[in-house]
Amino acid sequence: MLIFTPIVVFAQQVDDDHALVIMVNIERIRAQLLLADQSLTAGDSEMAFAHAFIPHTTTFPSIKSQLKEIDEKSATQLEALLTDLPVNIRSADQPVDTLRQDIAQIESLLDGISAKLGPLASDKAMTSQNVVFLLKDAVQSYKLSDGGSGRVNYENSMGLVNVAEIKYKTIAHSLAASRSAEINSFFTGLKSSIEQKAESDSVKRFTDAIERDLAEDLSLSAGSESAGVNAKYFSNIRTLLTNVMTEVKSGNYKQAEQHAITAYVDNFEYLETPIEKYDPELKGTLEIDMRENLRGMINDEKPSQAIEEYVNGILGKLEKAEELLANDTSFSQPSPPAGFADIKGLAAGFGTYTGERKDIGQADDPAKAAVRNGIDEIRIKLDETLRLYKEGKAEGALLTSRSAYLDSYENVEIPLRPIDPDFTLDMEIKFAELRNLMQYGAPFAQVEAKVIEIRRGLDESERLVSGTGIVAPTIAFSTSFSIIFREGLESALIVGAILTYLEASRNERFKKHVYYGIVIAFAATAVTWFVAQFIISISGASRALIEAIAGVSAVAVLFWVSFWILNKVETKRWIEFVKAKVWKATTTGSVTVFVMLSFFTVYREGFETVLFYQAIISFAEYMEWYVVAGLVAGLAVISGITFAVRKLGRKLPLRVLFGLTMGVGAYMSIAFIGNAVREFQEVGYIQTTHLIDTVPRLDINTAAMTGIHPTLETIVAQLVLLCVYLVGSLYVLFIQPRRNRAIESARKSRADLAKKEAKDVQ
Repeated sequence: MLIFTPIVVFAQQVDDDHALVIMVNIERIRAQLLLADQSLTAGDSEMAFAHAFIPHTTTFPSIKSQLKEIDEKSATQLEALLTDLPVNIRSADQPVDTLRQDIAQIESLLDGISAKLGPLASDKAMTSQNVVFLLKDAVQSYKLSDGGSGRVNYENSMGLVNVAEIKYKTIAHSLAASRSAEINSFFTGLKSSIEQKAESDSVKRFTDAIERDLAEDLSLSAGSESAGVNAKYFSNIRTLLTNVMTEVKSGNYKQAEQHAITAYVDNFEYLETPIEKYDPELKGTLEIDMRENLRGMINDEKPSQAIEEYVNGILGKLEKAEELLANDTSFSQPSPPAGFADIKGLAAGFGTYTGERKDIGQADDPAKAAVRNGIDEIRIKLDETLRLYKEGKAEGALLTSRSAYLDSYENVEIPLRPIDPDFTLDMEIKFAELRNLMQYGAPFAQVEAKVIEIRRGLDESERLVSGTGIVAPTIAFSTSFSIIFREGLESALIVGAILTYLEASRNERFKKHVYYGIVIAFAATAVTWFVAQFIISISGASRALIEAIAGVSAVAVLFWVSFWILNKVETKRWIEFVKAKVWKATTTGSVTVFVMLSFFTVYREGFETVLFYQAIISFAEYMEWYVVAGLVAGLAVISGITFAVRKLGRKLPLRVLFGLTMGVGAYMSIAFIGNAVREFQEVGYIQTTHLIDTVPRLDINTAAMTGIHPTLETIVAQLVLLCVYLVGSLYVLFIQPRRNRAIESARKSRADLAKKEAKDVQ
């Protein structure tokens, strides 16, 4: 029985294409590590971060699953190190030597994983392909740098060339000396072109030349755009050498050199093999003449006459070579050299994140569901992290927090990054900061504060991926409409009743003072809004705590107002209430009383409105315009009702309206209490007992507008408040009226009995 090691088993299972994808991406990572190390040495932490961030966000994810098939343990370690490296660079908490040690550890892991590819890792053809793909990356990065102005891409191009050259040198000994020398000269010219920030076409000429020289070692077949008929190349060379002389005579030596390079790199290179077949010495002479001597004369700006004589000598040798190839079949037939196939999957690991940008909510439904599930798992793991750390089990807490990121949040990042890459980076940094705090033995309070930040970020992550949808904005609009309608209606009815009573009692002289009070109340309400915003901004309290306090305050006011309204449901009692207020004001005859009466009538509702809108705005993120639309619609309806009552003499079904507003108030109270309890849980003031598999998991926006969250504490709070409303409503609407009727009936019976007794006495 044969027993294979894991290395051999994988090497047998993987095909060349998949192996090449892994090899190229490993070298891409290595290039960025090299650049990050150079930036750290130069003291440029920003560029070090930029280069260290690319492997984590772009390159490693493209081969993560494949690496785990090779060596899951090493792949997991590699992922963790690549995740932490950019964050540690950005935080500047670690010395440069420590960061460089981390880079060395990553490179060691890369070497170990490469070794497990078996013979493929050192195969000459595979290495040649690896080199060429890295050079293609370099050209693409150079083009993206826009002539070197984009610093990250510019440095990427040079880094990729350097890594490609290092990789090439591992097989250089197996090439013919002349070919090896030629490739070395091309690498020199390539780096020189990048350093001088030459045109991208000049850079590409050198990479194409290296590809052609390595073509005989390639194992994949693909056409090369530069292939053609030998006769065409001879013609091109003559034309280009003529152009060389024209530019030299004009004193434009730089352009002359470009023509000389094109003549050699893009044309003579294709003729080398067929010429060598008939006359190796002639091929070698022409190669030296065109590649080195002619360019050397141009660079030294030799006199035009000397250069012309040298060019004529080259042309004579070309005629001899052309005669040798006159009867060669390749002279008149296309001869495509070997090339590279477009390996599927290689593009995924290239460069910085340049994927499609998306708007909020532009993710498919499965991705949204996966994000919700992932965030639920992260919340549970964060709670477990805090528990373990509080118990002194720092190692277990660290492993749990790492799992929260690597096993869960990385899946959230996939749909999140195209929507907001900057926020995605911010969350990655927060997770890394949490791990660093625990590694350094920070106090529990600091670790807990960082977890609270991450929890807030999880909500934002879900909002960005899920979008607002339809249900949540509808609830936001209707809730906003209900708030302003409820508060505005009450004010309008009281003020309307005041004005009507003044007209009926012929005290119209006081009406303008009522209007003064209304205007002052509106101004005071606006001031209250801005004062509330200012106090919140300078309070220093966390946003979650502020939202929790605002929610509880709103619940308390809604609860009191709802039952106050219930006690005024009977139309007769409501009218009596208003008349009592107005009669008291008219008896004093003081205009101040009317101003204050209308002011407090409107401002009380305005103050409540500010409180309620502060609460709803805090929960309706990305739905603010729906809240504004509800406010405007509510004001419009109230204006219409006021006009109908005042001008058209319409009567309102007060019992129905007050019952409806009480129901709306109860709904808002229950939603606010659910959100308030959750915010207290977020800041650690209330314990969290997850009911993820028991309570329906709504998307974050719908949950915020209904207050329904999958935790025991929020559900219990909502159920208790609902029961209080039901019992209170039952008492106020049914039990209390029945009792009052019974008392009134008893009093009437006693009165009737007393009358009868008095009559009998008479």
